[in-house]
Amino acid sequence: MARLNVKPTRMVLSKLKGQLKVAVKGHKLLKDKRDELMRIFIEQAKEIKTFREEVDPKLEEVYQSFAVARAVVSPEMLEEALMFPKTSVSLVATTKNVMSVDVPSFDFKQSSNDTDSVYPYGFATTSGALDQAIEKLTALFPQLMKLAEMEKEAMLLADEIEKTRRRVNALEYVKIPAYQETIKYIKMKLSEDERGNQTRLMKVKDMMLEEERQKQLARDAEMLAKADAS
Repeated sequence: MARLNVKPTRMVLSKLKGQLKVAVKGHKLLKDKRDELMRIFIEQAKEIKTFREEVDPKLEEVYQSFAVARAVVSPEMLEEALMFPKTSVSLVATTKNVMSVDVPSFDFKQSSNDTDSVYPYGFATTSGALDQAIEKLTALFPQLMKLAEMEKEAMLLADEIEKTRRRVNALEYVKIPAYQETIKYIKMKLSEDERGNQTRLMKVKDMMLEEERQKQLARDAEMLAKADAS
């Protein structure tokens, strides 16, 4: 693992130790977040599977009714019959926060609750299959909206899980090892410099002692010479 390109000083060492501490703490928090997101996502996926198994057969019945209607009514008449709907739906999309992820929440209202007002055509020129298709689709619409909300939430959670996973891996396999390797290198470098300084100090001390010894020998020799002269 390549170490960081920094100067091997004690100030840098202290700074890197603090950054390593933050990185380790952040790694743990992100890992916990990833695990919790995975738990929520799996539960959501199970709910979607159960809900879709309930909705899909009903939606297939709607398609079958429309297919029958298209078989007995000309495409022009079918298009004309469905051209001007009598009811409208207002959709309000808000968000809710799930583990720092803003997921959608849909709330909708129909302009009329009268079941007879959902047919935007007269019954003389259309078939009963079209009536059944529209009736089933109207009844199924709230469930389709709920399914869309759940699937969008699962999609956003999956994206956040992937982002969190990449961050966890970046810290675990890149950032933290780089900090550790750099701290190890700086400690070795500082220790090496300290040993070098101690060696130099010992050499200087030996030189000073030797110089003092030479001076003492010179003084002793001078005293002996004076004694012999006297």
